[in-house]
Amino acid sequence: MSTDARTTGTAEARLFIGGEWVEPEGGYYDVINPATEEVVAPAPEASPAQVAAAVDAARDAFDGWSRTAPEERAAVLDRAARVIRREFAGYAELAQAESGATTGTARALQVGVSAARFERYARGALEPVETAVPPQINAAGPMGGGGVFGAVAVRRPVGVVTCITSYNNPWANPAGKVAPALAMGNTVVVKPAPQDPLSVYRMAEALAEAGAPPGVVNVVSGARPEVGEAAVAAEGVDMVSFTGSTAVGRRIAEECGRGMKRQLMELGGKGAALVFDDADLASAVSGIGTTFSFYSGQICTAPTRVLAQRGIYERLVAGLARYAQQLTVGDPRDPATVVGPVISAAHRDRIEAYTALAVKEGARLVTGGERPGPERGFYVAPTLFADCTNAMRAVREEVFGPVVTVVPFDDEEEGIALANDSDYGLLDYVWSGDVARAFRVAGRLRAGGVGVNTVGRNMEAPFGGFKRSGVGRDVGSYALHAYSELQAIVWPG
Repeated sequence: MSTDARTTGTAEARLFIGGEWVEPEGGYYDVINPATEEVVAPAPEASPAQVAAAVDAARDAFDGWSRTAPEERAAVLDRAARVIRREFAGYAELAQAESGATTGTARALQVGVSAARFERYARGALEPVETAVPPQINAAGPMGGGGVFGAVAVRRPVGVVTCITSYNNPWANPAGKVAPALAMGNTVVVKPAPQDPLSVYRMAEALAEAGAPPGVVNVVSGARPEVGEAAVAAEGVDMVSFTGSTAVGRRIAEECGRGMKRQLMELGGKGAALVFDDADLASAVSGIGTTFSFYSGQICTAPTRVLAQRGIYERLVAGLARYAQQLTVGDPRDPATVVGPVISAAHRDRIEAYTALAVKEGARLVTGGERPGPERGFYVAPTLFADCTNAMRAVREEVFGPVVTVVPFDDEEEGIALANDSDYGLLDYVWSGDVARAFRVAGRLRAGGVGVNTVGRNMEAPFGGFKRSGVGRDVGSYALHAYSELQAIVWPG
């Protein structure tokens, strides 16, 4: 067993169902460290029957948890955040081992964000759930006597929520689902990404220590698709919250449609970054450059599709090339490393196939494209393509790696048309020195969010996509709305 395996404890070797650590009926599979190709630890493979048992446990726990006072739910979430902060170093080490994140990312953006989300939704559990509706004066008629009728809209928990999480952030992504769902009084069955499920078991452990009653949180992992399919199809599930590819999201949506299950879908992205002639190029380069460094490009919000006005086109390409070439690729445990590995050998091969395809389609490879660095590990060099067209597959499809394509445009109308010529619409970006123009352009982009002269996020703003980038919105109070149903109560005045 590797050093990585010894740091992860023992509870990850079992499923978490109904408050108990349960031996998996499907055996185990190895979780691989993307930086070293060593085994981190074995992960449990649930059987469909065990997934059904997890759903039953969540269903049994729902009535009691949903009627728990908001103050009690808030206290559980707050205590869970404190446990996560107490175990911060060990949790970050595990997250780094199974996801390949750099040390700074694992600490601040994975475990740190997870704790912050539990704290945020501890407060969220106390937010009002009632919204007053203006009274209505009704005349007498077939429905009864006339009068003044009052009404209130009340948000109620949906029920049992299946949370299927992404591999790029094994702490923040599950926390962004579990914490608001629990705050609203739902119970959850979490099916983590097969590449890095061990952190989610640690999260369940923290919630159990924090006092979450048995069955409120259940975790079932597996590398076989049958596990996720069972977690979606189970009759006891009322809602599915999924983060992942559009292709998988479409299949989940079809299953949800058969059972009329509620959905929250955060799917693929191919973020357009419009850079106008009057833009601050240093700001644009550093913002777009996060595609190379942030999760090694494995993030759906990355500005991977750059649309550059011709007046600054060559300067922007040169600036991005210099930026990419100065980034250190290597072992994520090394403080000097900026770009770590991608999640697996299969995903590295997929990115390399897109790189080869871009060259074949006529894109100009400016930098990158090779397999860099250490002999072991799944590394991809920051890669930049110029002279692209919107018809190229590397421009249109989500590569999910440290690859940026640059397409030139002439004027504002063409730039907007190119940006909107996409199946995706998650996050777009606009760089311009003319703030009025930037906001005007933002209003015409078919995307769930637009960054104006920034890739930064406001974590209370709604997050979600247009078109094939998803269904629904979460983050901030919007997540509480996402994990609730609206009930109208009407009475005579």
